[in-house]
Amino acid sequence: MESIRRQNPQAALMSLEAEAASARSGFACLFSTADEYETALITERRAQGRYTQQRSYWPFVLFAGCALIVAGTVLLFA
Repeated sequence: MESIRRQNPQAALMSLEAEAASARSGFACLFSTADEYETALITERRAQGRYTQQRSYWPFVLFAGCALIVAGTVLLFA
């Protein structure tokens, strides 16, 4: 703080403005819109394999179970 007081006010102001601009540039966003961000996010997740279809056998198992129950009921009451 003492070094700023020894400088002339114009130099101190320019130094502070340069530091502020440097600090603001660290927070700059890479995307100009939310749509660009969402597109990049989905593209990255697809590259990681997060949106791949995984085959689930539960529907087939449930269908076979229900079919056996119906067939058993029909045979029981026939």
